[in-house]
Amino acid sequence: MRIAQIASFIHKWLALLIGLQIVFWVVSGLFFTLFPIEQIRSEHLIRAARQQAIDTTSIASLAQVLNEEGQAPTKITIERRAAGHVILAEFVEGPPVLFDAVTLRRLSPLSADQASAIARTHITLEGAPAAIERVTEESAEYRGALPAYRVHFAEGGLSVYVAENTGAVTARRSDLWRLYDTLWALHIMDWPNHEDFNHPLIVVAAWLTLISVIAGVVLIPFRIKFR
Repeated sequence: MRIAQIASFIHKWLALLIGLQIVFWVVSGLFFTLFPIEQIRSEHLIRAARQQAIDTTSIASLAQVLNEEGQAPTKITIERRAAGHVILAEFVEGPPVLFDAVTLRRLSPLSADQASAIARTHITLEGAPAAIERVTEESAEYRGALPAYRVHFAEGGLSVYVAENTGAVTARRSDLWRLYDTLWALHIMDWPNHEDFNHPLIVVAAWLTLISVIAGVVLIPFRIKFR
């Protein structure tokens, strides 16, 4: 019975110590299994890019384009977006520059109205944005390219982030995503940043949980015999 007493003591007090975190693990884990990650990322709302022919002979002249510091682009990329083809020119120094692939008109840095138009063509929601905000600092919700525009829609609390210099949609954040992110922070016990799952606190909590489970397993034969 000495072994049973020790196992009971360990199991009881460790369960009291980390019981709440175990509940967070189970509840968040259950939530993760209920919703596909594609739904969390709002991928089901992405509008398919339309087909568009492009005259590649006109793109060669873009290699001669210089940025504001007088540097030639080091890389030119043609991308198909929901609104059509664009050309992204990158430089050794300075931000990338976005051009219309048909007219070669410079598009960046984007205005709030341009970012709103990109966000609306990117997703299938029909309603107009409820708010547009220029973002210049990282947050728990967004850690993508900066500066960017946060185009917020009332439906589902969806926010579409559009990079100011590239015009790329860099993130989609819905109310469902925010709930997922909160549960993820509780799951990995990284409450400030929501991304580090190798920190000492969760390692210690996992070891204590394992010890508590082992103590519970040791108690099984004694409990059965007692009954």
